[in-house]
Amino acid sequence: MAGMKTILCSMLALASVGIAHAAHAAEILATVRDSKGLPVEDAVILAMPLNRKAFEAAKPHGQVIDQVNKEFIPYVRVVFNGTLVSFPNKDNIRHHVYSFSPAKKFELPLYSGVSAPPVLFDKPGVVVLGCNIHDWMIGYVYVADTPFFGKTEKEGHATLANLPAGDYQVHIWHPDMEKSEQTTMQRVTITDKPVNMAWTITLKPPFRIPRPTGTNNNGYR
Repeated sequence: MAGMKTILCSMLALASVGIAHAAHAAEILATVRDSKGLPVEDAVILAMPLNRKAFEAAKPHGQVIDQVNKEFIPYVRVVFNGTLVSFPNKDNIRHHVYSFSPAKKFELPLYSGVSAPPVLFDKPGVVVLGCNIHDWMIGYVYVADTPFFGKTEKEGHATLANLPAGDYQVHIWHPDMEKSEQTTMQRVTITDKPVNMAWTITLKPPFRIPRPTGTNNNGYR
């Protein structure tokens, strides 16, 4: 009987620790809509703590941008500065990935499968991706100088979880945003309760090169 009481007390203690931990897990619940009130997908949410010691121990983790059906998947990828990104080609044709963006200039010559080496993104900023063979292929890598970020889904929502308590500057970015990301800056204090934040942005009409039609693809189209 005494043994059973000991086990029960241990279980209750562990449960209490879990409840206490959950109570102190801070998060930002973000919503982004356009000027018509419609949800905005692929908006990047970035939270920079005013005390940068909050992420001194943060380590970048490898990420992947796939190439499927002659498109970059995902269309927008957010990574922490210093991250290695792989670009596997899952199509049965070759791609030639490149970028001329100041934040990262690179080229992965014609390849298929997973033969291309990963690319190190080591400078904050926006990197626009393209393919030398398929002009309509475009994608974006946002290289963040904070590990606290998220990206909105189809309903325009994103959650930034497990944020250390403190003061933050939070802003957003979207590839079709009309104004600069600096105009979206908001300051917030994170405690132990979820914080709701919302943005309304004006989007420019997206420019996308149309995909060619027809069956003659010469092994590349």
